[in-house]
Amino acid sequence: MGQIKPRLFGFLCWTFLLIVEASSAHAQTAQEIAKKAFGSTVLLVMEDANGQPHSLGSGFLVGDGEIVSNLHVVAGAARGYAKLVGEKTKYEIEGIAAVDAERDLVVLKIIPRRSQALPIGNSDVIQVGEPVYAVGNPQGLEGTFSQGIISSIREVGSDKLLQITAPISPGSSGGPVLSGTGEVIGVSVATFKSGQNLNFAIPSNYLKALLGKSSAAQPLSHFKPIKAEDSILSGLGGRGVEGILGGKLTWSDQLYDSDGKYSFTLRNQLREAVRNIYCMVVFYDEDGNALDVNLLHYRDVIPASLAKRTTGSVDASVKRITTPPSPDNKYLSSIAPTTKVEFRILDFEIVK
Repeated sequence: MGQIKPRLFGFLCWTFLLIVEASSAHAQTAQEIAKKAFGSTVLLVMEDANGQPHSLGSGFLVGDGEIVSNLHVVAGAARGYAKLVGEKTKYEIEGIAAVDAERDLVVLKIIPRRSQALPIGNSDVIQVGEPVYAVGNPQGLEGTFSQGIISSIREVGSDKLLQITAPISPGSSGGPVLSGTGEVIGVSVATFKSGQNLNFAIPSNYLKALLGKSSAAQPLSHFKPIKAEDSILSGLGGRGVEGILGGKLTWSDQLYDSDGKYSFTLRNQLREAVRNIYCMVVFYDEDGNALDVNLLHYRDVIPASLAKRTTGSVDASVKRITTPPSPDNKYLSSIAPTTKVEFRILDFEIVK
């Protein structure tokens, strides 16, 4: 065998190093991906025409003053704001710039502009088994970062959905799902999941197509809630949250100055048992202004046509404002709030 000349050997070594560097240049650690993602992920707080809570969700910056989320997070709301994870500044949602109702995607404009955009990757090259990272605000808990893999790529009619093992919960809807290179390869969908560890994301290539249609902002009020049958998720058995009701809230202690612990009833009106119920409890003052919002997760099974009691807690000041004292100022005049309390069921799982 002939010897390799020193100059040729040096060239081959240099070329090999370039190839190795290029192959690993885009790989990032989970910590690096989380840091960059948090800088562009937002908590969305939506309100109705009366300024009352409508929904909570997630989103992320994709350009100068543009945020992507799920349409179901903002549909039916009159206004709202976005807040970057870990920051206090609120960015008013100017309106909707583009909509893909079938794939539950929306592009929002915010004021003032921010441009910490996340890079959008090619979801067509993603393969089963690859690592992914989901970022969002589950149950309103800001800046939650979870890790998983692509467990399947589902065919839904002529469309696709990414099935992932990274946990997604209500409040994470609209958040980014990132690849191991830190690129967005999907948009989380939390509202219509079912079963154990069955989490889905809308592939990023649908988002790329939508961003190309972005235009001047239109008022949120122009867009109504989407119907389940009109969504890509209907192919997976997606459903609404009708059939579960909250009610009969009472304070756990009738002492006026005690803590804000309470209990209430969750009633299952369906013909099937349910569990893992996510509920938002909204407390109002006598003028109809929202005082506090409590997000709760009831994990136990509720059989068909039955009800169960569960508990929660708010600041004691909410208890004092919503329930006036008795004449001696020691006990509440009622063990239940005298002002409005609203129960919103966000999600639940049917027990097979």
